[in-house]
Amino acid sequence: MIYLLRHGQTDYNRDGRLQGQTDSQLTSLGMAQVQAMANVLADQIGDTEGWRILASPLRRTRQSAAIVSRTLRLPVEIDPALIEVGCGSWENRMYADLRLEHPETFAGREWVFGSPDGERFEDVDARVRPWLAALPPEPDRKIIAVSHGIAGVLMRGAYQGLSREATMQQDTPQDALFRLWDGTVERLACAPVAA
Repeated sequence: MIYLLRHGQTDYNRDGRLQGQTDSQLTSLGMAQVQAMANVLADQIGDTEGWRILASPLRRTRQSAAIVSRTLRLPVEIDPALIEVGCGSWENRMYADLRLEHPETFAGREWVFGSPDGERFEDVDARVRPWLAALPPEPDRKIIAVSHGIAGVLMRGAYQGLSREATMQQDTPQDALFRLWDGTVERLACAPVAA
């Protein structure tokens, strides 16, 4: 079983700035969102024997994993395969400015791969598929993965065998987590968090 979490809200999310592989930090709302996810995990898992927390190396996911770690009393392992898509020269830019400059790119769901020097769908897919394949087989798989919006979408798509189009239609919540088990993906909602 894999529980897949996206990090909580960051200062970049709040301000409308593209992060990619840039380091940003959680806001107070983001910390509360992750705590809500950690509470759901505690209820779902119960006995944490044999479970591992794996996190992307970026600051926002390490902060998120630390909250989960405190709640579940498990150590955090950093895993570079969980890192977000790199957006090249578009990173740190405001979404609104990029939409004005590249309306044709932002008309579609794959705009995140539109930077001329950023990663493509295939680059992220080439990280997440081998990562999934290398995990212990079910039912011995006990993984909590703390990742990102786009990396998480591609991971869920690969796990379910979705087409590229269907993969990119999935959402990227910061108030829910996903359970990947037996070829299916289930969304687990969290208690609402006040903004």
